[in-house]
Amino acid sequence: MRSKRLETIIEKIKEALQSVMPIALIILLFSFTICPLPNDIFIAFVVGTCLLVVGLGLFSLGAELSMERIGAHVGANLTRSRKIPIIAIISLIVGVLITISEPDLHVLAGYTGDRKFAFILAVAAGLGVFLVIAVMRIIFKVKFKYILAGGYGTILILSVVAYLTNPTFLAIAYDAGGVTTGAMSVPFVMSIGSGIAAITSQNGDEDSSFGLMAVCSIGPIISILLMGLFGGFDNIAYKPHPLPEFLNSQQMGWSFISAIPGIVKDVLMGLLPILIFFLIYQLLTVKVQKKEMAQIFIGAGYTFVGMVLFLVGVNVGFMPVGSYLGATFASLSYSWIIVPIGMIIGFCMTYAEPAVGVLNKQVEEATSGTIPPKVLPMAMALGVAAAGGIAMLRALTGIPILPFLLIGYIAAVVLSFHCPSLFSSIAFDAGGVASGVMAATFLLPMSIGVCEAAGGSTESIMTDAFGVIALVAMMPPITIQVVGLIYKLKLRNSASVADEVLDTTIIDEIYSFENSKKEASDDDDFLIIDFSEEEPSSSIPTHSKGGN
Repeated sequence: MRSKRLETIIEKIKEALQSVMPIALIILLFSFTICPLPNDIFIAFVVGTCLLVVGLGLFSLGAELSMERIGAHVGANLTRSRKIPIIAIISLIVGVLITISEPDLHVLAGYTGDRKFAFILAVAAGLGVFLVIAVMRIIFKVKFKYILAGGYGTILILSVVAYLTNPTFLAIAYDAGGVTTGAMSVPFVMSIGSGIAAITSQNGDEDSSFGLMAVCSIGPIISILLMGLFGGFDNIAYKPHPLPEFLNSQQMGWSFISAIPGIVKDVLMGLLPILIFFLIYQLLTVKVQKKEMAQIFIGAGYTFVGMVLFLVGVNVGFMPVGSYLGATFASLSYSWIIVPIGMIIGFCMTYAEPAVGVLNKQVEEATSGTIPPKVLPMAMALGVAAAGGIAMLRALTGIPILPFLLIGYIAAVVLSFHCPSLFSSIAFDAGGVASGVMAATFLLPMSIGVCEAAGGSTESIMTDAFGVIALVAMMPPITIQVVGLIYKLKLRNSASVADEVLDTTIIDEIYSFENSKKEASDDDDFLIIDFSEEEPSSSIPTHSKGGN
């Protein structure tokens, strides 16, 4: 048992190494050539990278053992409830609690100074509300594109108002939507959503299991924009991360050790509410067996240790290198080189993200292999490369972010009405996948370094340097939906398949596969929302699979 667990830990660390190594190699290449690093920063980077890799591996294992299981139990239990208000309340609570513990969110919030916890709570509240909306969308079978149009329509209106009144918090609001789709929230939220979707969904227009995180990421953007417009973030300000300066190895070691107490406190504040909630919840409803409960708490221990190591490595060793490289490149006589460098990093970052492979496999299965395996990662990589270049150009020149957001999201929403609905769901989920750990821990610090070297003030850093994660999350929905549109036209031209048949054919294949796995549970109750009634009742009617 111990050897198997050790093998699992090693495998997770290898996955984390695969995610971080491309960026680390690029940093090493630059440090040995055109951008030499001071010895203290270089050594701190090496140590910080090691901590980041080990921490990310342990965190990923812990999330699978604990958070994913908790989410699966909560999701399965919610499907047994007939009361929509109960489903909504539980979804809201778990959405808020899981977001508070998201490590990428803590990295982003660390830049907001004394507004850190207000920022985290606002983001968590926004995701919680939109998790409720996402769950209701599954239950009531609302088309994904309508949620997108309403959500991003609201966002764009609020963005224009914010830009005209106080644009300081505009870019970081969009970044907040990107960081919430991280290693903690995705498995937890998807477990809840898939549990409900598996029971409530039948053959229809789209696969409800896709697009869940895309809907959830709308909430944090709206919540931060509203808080900013109503004065909640009037004094939000960029808090710089000082570059490490060590005279000897003892000072370097102490800088890592001294960062641990504050990070431990933050991590405990994020994890304990989730565990306490689940303890109460399982005593009242779930009744988890003792053996599995022990596994969940062991997983929580891995999550805790991994998250602490990850945040220590990021804050002390990894992020300062990104800031230093950005400032150095921006100070060169050929500072324009930072734009293609940003594109290269964005491209490599996409292929290094482990979740990209998982998403690619899902798409290949959903389309019966019609889309070649290399097409989706390439579309994502090209989108993220464009986002990296735009981000560095903005940081260098101060071009406002609003035009990019308006054009980008309008294009993405318009495309969702013309390409197959499955592709729209996948595309917006892919934006969350792409805006992973490297976007928050390296691209954002690099953008800040560029902006500082270009003479940016504290206020201009908030408007010009932030927004990197937002751009990374925005571009894949455009590029992947373009692929979906090409796929649609290809099928239409080759087989004369109508729009409705196209979507239904793909989904029929998915549900025929899902239904084949559920034959053993023919007598289970399942949830159906019947729109043949004039009004949906406040509860969810139940029907038996076997008859009636």
